Amino acid sequence: MTPEKPNRWRALRTTLTAVVVLVAYILAYRGSFVASDTPIDLRRLFSVELWSKGGPLLRDFLTPDLVDREIQPVTLQLPVPVPCGSAENGVPATTGPRLVPSVPCAAPRDKFRVEGFELQPDTELQLRWRLPSGQYFPGPFITTDADGHFSAEFEARPIVATKDGVPGQIEVELQVEVGAVKLSRAFFDVLDGVIVTIFMALIATAAAVVVAAPLSFLAAQNVTRRGRVGTAVYYLVRTVFNILRSFEAIVIATLFAFWVDFGPFAGVLALTVVTIASLGKLFSEAVEGIDPGPVEALTATGANRLQVVWFAIVPQIVPNFVSFIIYHWDINVRISTIIGYVGGGGIGYYLAQMINTGQDNKAGTAIWAIVLVVWAMDFISAEVRKRYT
Repeated sequence: MTPEKPNRWRALRTTLTAVVVLVAYILAYRGSFVASDTPIDLRRLFSVELWSKGGPLLRDFLTPDLVDREIQPVTLQLPVPVPCGSAENGVPATTGPRLVPSVPCAAPRDKFRVEGFELQPDTELQLRWRLPSGQYFPGPFITTDADGHFSAEFEARPIVATKDGVPGQIEVELQVEVGAVKLSRAFFDVLDGVIVTIFMALIATAAAVVVAAPLSFLAAQNVTRRGRVGTAVYYLVRTVFNILRSFEAIVIATLFAFWVDFGPFAGVLALTVVTIASLGKLFSEAVEGIDPGPVEALTATGANRLQVVWFAIVPQIVPNFVSFIIYHWDINVRISTIIGYVGGGGIGYYLAQMINTGQDNKAGTAIWAIVLVVWAMDFISAEVRKRYT
């Protein structure tokens, strides 16, 4: 036998298709990026300037707020007589958190330096005078360095002069961690948001199954598309599914949020609508893909339409339906995190709040929780699908 000649037309068609795709890509690149205000610049992705901005943000996301300790205010004080000799000079400590002035006493209006050692690193504090009367007079704001040290200029105001042998004192208030390490408030807030998200997805999926399952038979042409009425019903249900599927979940969630107010209820309604459209399409295609043999056999025995559906179609589609339902619950958990951004409740709403208020460590806690939940849901759904399909 002689080898079959290569199909030149097929090769030419493949080449033309590749050229058309390449030209379309070039036009899209030029129209969408080159002519816009934000052209593609891969070098910028690795620039030092970008990493200097994104580095701290990435570090906060990678160090979630999981543990905490109780905070107790502690005030450091050191007497500084004004004027000298009006009271006994204060003696600075030599270890631990401490204030050390450059002079042991001062005359009114004298300026001197005050240093702090072993304080909280990278923290803004305020120096102040504690007056002999017990009231305080505010001083400058200072920021400690990475070693918990600061140095600031201070002034001995006449108002801090010693009175009845009681000198004025330099003081600063610290927030000191005390007690044992415990789970942070952010951890429990995230846990609460995750639980709400999981059950939002579960409720939406269950409600969607109740609606989508019967409608899927009406959208299956091998069941419904018979005669004018059946064909009209088939196209009507298909059109409804396609219309609902054309809207993103976040758009529908926004509409429901303005309708029934922001919260988990709006998120559940949006997820339900999206899931009805998605499951309806998947279910109907599963019905259309059944083996026609049992259907023809039951029809030949004189069974009516309902009996054919129940005894010939349903047993074939149950494994697929179970697989689609579990898989879509997994999908809805992920979608609900996005819906939360428009007030749909759950972990997504908490994440949006933390990002908008600059609490990046707590936002990192939410992100890691979402990752763990999605991983767990993927594993569980895979195991269940293996058992029932």
